[in-house]
Amino acid sequence: ANSPSVLTVNGYHISGTPVHQLDSGHLSLRKASGDPQVSFGEKAKQWYLRININCVTFPHPDIMPEQQLLKPSEWSYCDYFWADKKDSQGNNTVSGFEILLQKQLKGKQMQKEMAEFIRERIKIEEEYAKNLSKLSQNSLAAQEEGTLGEAWAQLKKSLADEAEVHLKFSSKLQSEVEKPLLNFRENFKKDMKKCDHHIADLRKHLASRYAAVEKARKALTERQKDLEMKTQQLEVKLSNKTEEEIKKARRKSTQAGDDLMRCVDLYNQAQSKWFEEMVTTTLELERLEVERVEMIRQHLCQYTQLRHETDMFNQSTVELVDQLLRKVDPAKDRELWVKEHKTGDIRPVDMEI
Repeated sequence: ANSPSVLTVNGYHISGTPVHQLDSGHLSLRKASGDPQVSFGEKAKQWYLRININCVTFPHPDIMPEQQLLKPSEWSYCDYFWADKKDSQGNNTVSGFEILLQKQLKGKQMQKEMAEFIRERIKIEEEYAKNLSKLSQNSLAAQEEGTLGEAWAQLKKSLADEAEVHLKFSSKLQSEVEKPLLNFRENFKKDMKKCDHHIADLRKHLASRYAAVEKARKALTERQKDLEMKTQQLEVKLSNKTEEEIKKARRKSTQAGDDLMRCVDLYNQAQSKWFEEMVTTTLELERLEVERVEMIRQHLCQYTQLRHETDMFNQSTVELVDQLLRKVDPAKDRELWVKEHKTGDIRPVDMEI
């Protein structure tokens, strides 16, 4: 995992990038508690090699073993979004948290668009039901008689029944699918904005702490150079500097070292706070995404269930039509028609003379 690191060496908690830029030959720091001086040689300097990305300190891959994932068995948000990356145009830097936030907002937008899709389906169903109902009242072929006429009349009535089925389907789509999709996490965008501001404020605080470390590091470098120059001048007797001046320069250098360690400690505290909040927040974003996907899955399952029920009811509306069509009997129809419309059953005979 590319998570930020904090190093403890000889009692100091140090995030290395601000320190490793110093020449180890000039670095002589003392604990504020008054312990003996701690000199860092070339070997110790290696512990301070770090990679800094936008004021966040990461372990150098050449000298640090790969960090253990926080959730090794999962591709969890909390393990893979610590560093920043270039945007799609390669111009601006986007934080890992911002990428996660964009994912959440995109998910919310997809949810909204799914609801709009269902709304369009509802409109189609409503219009279809309206047209079916209108067609069922059409008078075309209304004078068909007999068993075929009964089947035809039932076929037209089945359109009215089917219209009712589709109207109920559209109503259930609205109440059981579209409305829940629209209402799920109504304040989501506001909550995400609040969360974004919180993490951004922590990053700003971290950046200010890093700037303080850099300032203290430069101050220490200047104090060490001044001490080294005065010491060399005294040794070669190129100056009449007194031993007291050398002690004064050493005290300033030591104080600068203490200031640097204090700034590094404050930086580490700020980074630790940001680290903890990032873990907590990314896990929460992950939970929300799982919840969103599961919610949509459930309501789409409800959609398919309603669709199956609609097909079943539609089938029932034509079952009576099928039964009547199977009973259509041309001979019986002819008999009934003849009985109703006959003009007589006496046939003409030949004329006789």
